[in-house]
Amino acid sequence: MSKRPNPELIDEENPEWTDEDFKRAVPFTALPESLQTKLRGRPKAEVTKERITIRLSADVLERFRATGAGWQTRLNDALREWLDTHPV
Repeated sequence: MSKRPNPELIDEENPEWTDEDFKRAVPFTALPESLQTKLRGRPKAEVTKERITIRLSADVLERFRATGAGWQTRLNDALREWLDTHPV
């Protein structure tokens, strides 16, 4: 039985930790607060949106998508504006 490691399972960019690596490791809570904040990722929004499925006409989607990044937010704003002028 071969004790040689499978070369396909070796990740040069993320090598297996050594005993020395484990000795140098610190818990997350011991990191500086600024680094903890960065590692936690994006903070939760105060007002969240709800994910839905909606079917829209291709021409409507094409026009909003043509406006570039942020088109979904602009579509949301357009719907909100319409609601303000058309009470339900």
